[in-house]
Amino acid sequence: MNTQSIGATPRLLLVEDDMTSQGFFQLVLESLPATVDIADSHASALRLTNGVRHDLWLIDVNLPDGDGPSLLQKLRAQHPSTPALAHTAEVTVEVEQALQQAGFNATMAKPISRDTLLRTVRRSLAQAVPGDDPGNPEPAPDWDESAALNALNGQQAHVRALRELFLSELPGARDAVSQALVRHDDTALRAQLHKLQASCGFVGASRLARAVRQLHHNPASQQAQQQFGSAVSALLR
Repeated sequence: MNTQSIGATPRLLLVEDDMTSQGFFQLVLESLPATVDIADSHASALRLTNGVRHDLWLIDVNLPDGDGPSLLQKLRAQHPSTPALAHTAEVTVEVEQALQQAGFNATMAKPISRDTLLRTVRRSLAQAVPGDDPGNPEPAPDWDESAALNALNGQQAHVRALRELFLSELPGARDAVSQALVRHDDTALRAQLHKLQASCGFVGASRLARAVRQLHHNPASQQAQQQFGSAVSALLR
């Protein structure tokens, strides 16, 4: 059962072929509240995303007509910056690293608790940045107060403290990204960008989060590299 998106309610795509797991995910996700579109295969997921922008994808790693990483690659051809979560019954360090390199923001092990699912989804939604979609040219601000407060349960003091820590560590993160680019070390680059993206979400560094996401998807792009540098410089001024 799919519902219609209302107002600012996030719209999620759940890709899951097991009916019991599908029912669990849907009940929990709709309690956010959120609109949940459900697909049980590659083909149905591609149909549901044709001309539709979701705020987050939750993708089963093993599907009847393919795997999660290949589906993510196809979806990103339409929507390059939508965050994605992988879920699978078998999670090892190797599997998690492979899924991260494939472009997933995080991996969830099934069975997953309600609280863990909600916490992971809320964190991913908080990290999503307005203006990422090609059809939405609105620039992201350097700091998004509402996103930071949402990520930290409205605690302004916590936002200030985390921003101070974030800014103290940002030059080192910038240099690590630059070194990985120079060495063409894709594994190190993705690891650095993954950590930085999570940090940006917690402190509401919206412009930098968007630049990180764009660089993650296209590290060879001079434009993406320049946007990353500019976003870091704007925060460190």
